[in-house]
Parts: sequence; structure tokens; C-alpha cells
Amino acid sequence: MSNTIESNVILNRLPKHLKQFIKPQNYDDYSAIDQAVWRYVMRKNVDFLAKVAHKSYLDGLKQTGISIDSIPNMYGMNRILKDIGWAAVAVDGFIPPNAFMEFQAYNVLVIASDIRQLEHIEYTPAPDIIHEGAGHAPIIANPEYAEYLRRFGEVGCKAISSAKDYELYEAVRHLSIIKEAPNSKEDDIASAEKKVEDLQKNMGKPSEMALIRNLHWWTVEYGLIGTVENPKIYGAGLLSSIGESAWCMTNEVEKLPYNIEATYKDFDITKPQPQLFVTPDFAHLSLILEEFANTMALRKGGLSGVNKLIHSHALGTVELSTGIQISGVFSNVIEDEGQPIYIQTSGETALAYREKELVGHGIETHTEGFGSPIGKLKGINLAIEDMSPRDLSAYNIYEEKVISLEFEGGIIVSGEIITGKRNLQGKIILISFKNCTVTHHDTLLFKPEWGIYDMAVGKSIVSAFSGPADLNSFDLITHVPSTQTIHVKKSSELLKLEALYKQIRDYREGKNKTISRTKVLEELIENHPNDWLLPIELYELAFIGNETKLCESIINHLETIKQNRPEVGRLIDDGLGIVKKGTVVK
Repeated sequence: MSNTIESNVILNRLPKHLKQFIKPQNYDDYSAIDQAVWRYVMRKNVDFLAKVAHKSYLDGLKQTGISIDSIPNMYGMNRILKDIGWAAVAVDGFIPPNAFMEFQAYNVLVIASDIRQLEHIEYTPAPDIIHEGAGHAPIIANPEYAEYLRRFGEVGCKAISSAKDYELYEAVRHLSIIKEAPNSKEDDIASAEKKVEDLQKNMGKPSEMALIRNLHWWTVEYGLIGTVENPKIYGAGLLSSIGESAWCMTNEVEKLPYNIEATYKDFDITKPQPQLFVTPDFAHLSLILEEFANTMALRKGGLSGVNKLIHSHALGTVELSTGIQISGVFSNVIEDEGQPIYIQTSGETALAYREKELVGHGIETHTEGFGSPIGKLKGINLAIEDMSPRDLSAYNIYEEKVISLEFEGGIIVSGEIITGKRNLQGKIILISFKNCTVTHHDTLLFKPEWGIYDMAVGKSIVSAFSGPADLNSFDLITHVPSTQTIHVKKSSELLKLEALYKQIRDYREGKNKTISRTKVLEELIENHPNDWLLPIELYELAFIGNETKLCESIINHLETIKQNRPEVGRLIDDGLGIVKKGTVVK
């Protein structure tokens, strides 16, 4: 992690593979226009959300140290967040879903540190600091919701993705970047949108990650709370969108009771949502999460769990009934009567017990994959794992014995036993053979010349999940996003406009009271006639100072802008409305 990032006890707990996504916030990179965008959105949101947001929102703004007037500094946020057991880190836009959720499991908020352009002030498909900082952070001050978020991360990071999920993630990331970037060509945006749309139409059966992402979307991002007739907002996507927070309260958006059916309701990240789900309280969110978790391979295991891992083409883990865990890229499963009887990985594989790698069974040992039978021995009611030392001896499962073990389903393991490993309960979990042959009917699965054969012991697969059992078994510092957030070189015209914004910000903050706001207005009218936000900031100062003539000049200029740019008319009116109401936000 860069030495420009201030750590704390919570961030120190993060594993190395998550730290690869963290980047410095670079607070000085925020321009005075960026600060004005933050201030406008926050003033408008707080003014509106005071009436329609869950009560935790306004309380949370104070508790998490989020200012209305300034973009939050991650250092300051972390000093305050640690009091409620959380921390925040900056990242570059979207990160892979499993990583995003794993951060939550460690009580860490992931905050995209870029901020939307003024042109996209109402909504951006790209994650930004308004969405993450002003949307997610305040609600975690509610203990019940914070625990839901942590638990969601813990369960969600184990969800198994499909190979197409990652392709869709990259496509959505690319689309969000070019839609937010200045100077993007309409053809490029249309092409990126079409790619996302085509992928979404051809995803096939939804993976666990796709389904749990739906739950995340309809709760954490776009959730309502209370009753269908009188809902309040708690979802970060709504709390941070000055357009959609108002839109969602109208009858145009259907309100549905939140239940497990939301799992199967897809969403389009680029458009306003046509329906939203209402939870009666935060505790209900956890009930639905547990209901979904009970359907996951994490808890069900079995043949379906192995098949999910095979279809993911990604690193995953199966846990057998003895507790031994096999981590690798699963490539094959042999089944019999609907049950897995042999599993196979390809490439580097590691064995673990209780998330700790077994000594001598890391990827250095199992470089070419790992295969093992699952189930009970044929004709013997007692499974190997349930045999006492006397039972094992009676069945010749003993050091230096040459033996042929035939499993139900037809897997035969023949060779000389070298040794075995036991778990803490004394159950045998691994048996090693030399001169070993493994077959399934006429298929040869392992030859003696391949070396030592290590056979995992377990009568069933009790769990299957994404990622390795022991995070230290594999090199997980490999993430290279296909696209980076675009930062174009600023034009001289933009730099001059930023300088004007900076003068007015300095004036308002008392850093320089000698600035002539009349001259700033004149320069705006002459050189930046289409900018609407700085005139509102100027009007606020003139209104507070009861400068009638200056107010009148600014209003006349804003009316001209509204005529030339009708699309920003409502934004101008809303900004003036907040000033005239004398809304005080601390």
C-alpha cells in the first residue's frame, strides 16, 4: 500500500490481495469546480432528504464526519469512522464484485475517489465520491445496517461467479468510464452500451454472484425502508442522486415489499429504476440474506457446488465432510446417481484445514492439479473418516500396507500407504500413497510414475465457494483492470474557469475578502456564458449580504442561461430555491 495512505487498525487487518486495489486519494487534485459540484449536490440532497431519507442518514452525516461544504478527506473520515468500527479506502472506479464485498467483510468502505463532472451532476453510472461517501458512509452509523453490510460482504465474497460475469464486469466498468469521461465520442459510448446489453441478454443461467449482486443492488444501492405506502430512502444510489431521489418518491416508480424474489430481478445500471423494494426494517435485510445464503454452494456443497466452480473457470474451494479443503481451478467431476464421486483440479492446487494450508500441501507440491475420490467404500457401511484407529487397521488402511480401495460409484485407488493426516477431532483427512493407480472403470485417473498420490478423505462435499481457503496459498496480487479511469488534460479555458471558482470559494471561506464578485460575474458572462453553477454560488453570497443590485444582475444572467440551456433550468431553479429558503446545513 502506498506510503501516502494513512492506515489504521482496521485497514491493517486487510489481506494483501485487497490492498492492491487501494490508491491514494490525492485530495489536491480536486478542483474548485469539483468542490462546488459536491457542495451543490449535498446542499440539495440534505434539503430534500431531510424529509424522505431514513433518520439514520442525517445522524450518520454528523457521525461519519462528512461535510456539506467540502469533499471528504479520507484521512479525516477514517479518524471518525474508526469510532464505529469501520474504515474507508479510495479505489479507481469499479473493482471486481468479490473484492468489493470482501472489503465490506472487513468493515471497510470502498470509495471511488473521482467525482462526477458538472455535466453529470444529477447522475453518473460511474462510482464516485458523491455516491460512495455521501451515499454509503452515513447509513453505516446505524449498527443494524452496518452489521448487515459486513455480513453481506462475508457471504457475498464467497459467491461463485460464472466466466461471463467477469466479462460483464469489465464491459460495465468500461462503459461507466467512457460515459463519465469528457470528450468521449457518442459512437464509442453507443458501442460500449451495446456490448453491455448484448452480454446481459446472453448470460445464461445466473450465477450466485449475479443473484447476490441483485440483492445488493435492491438493498444497499437502491433500497427503501418503511412501508410501501410511506417509504424512506436508505440506498446509496438514491441518497447520492439528486434526480433519482426525487423521482423514486413518485408514483411513477413501483414500490414492492422486499423479499427473496428480489434476487431474480435484474437491473440496468445506466437507467433509472422502474421499481424499488421496501424493507420494513434493517433486521429484515439480514433475514433475506440468510435465506439466500442457504441456497448457495457455500452451504449446500454437493454436485451442484462443484459444477458451479467448474463453470466459473476461476479459483475456488471445496470442503469435504472431514473439513479438508481443496483450493484450485476445478476442471472435472465424475458423478454417479447424482452424487460427485471424484473431483479434479488443473494447475496449482493447495490443501487446507480450517482456512490454514496443510504443511507440505501447497501449490509447490500440487503444481499439476489434484484429484480425489468422494464418498464411502463399496460394501462397507462405515466411512473412512468415521473409522477408529482399530477400524482402519482392520481394513488394512495402515502405514506400509499395499491396498486396493474400491469406492461406491467405481473409483478404485490401489497402492502402498505411506502416511496420513488427521484433523483436530482425530478423523483421518488425507492418505498418501506411493506406486499408486487410480481408475474409474476403464479410465485411468492417476499413474504410479506421476509420483505420490494424496487422497483427500470425505464422504461428501459440504461446501463450495469462490476463492482459496487459505489466502496465503496463492499469489492473488494479479489484478490489472482492462481500462483505467480517464483523466484528460484540462484546456486553458477550463483552467481559467476553475480559477474563478477558486476565488469565490476563497471569498466564502474568508481566505480572501478582497475579491470583486462583480468582476467575477462580468468575466463569467464574457468568457464562460454557459456555466450555471458559479453564478448560483455568487448569488448565494449576494443574497446573504443583501446586495440587491448584484442579485438582480446574477438572476438576469441565469435567465439567459436557462433560455440557451433549458436542460439546466431545473438545476438552476433548485439551487436558487435552496438559497432563498435560507437552508442552513452544518
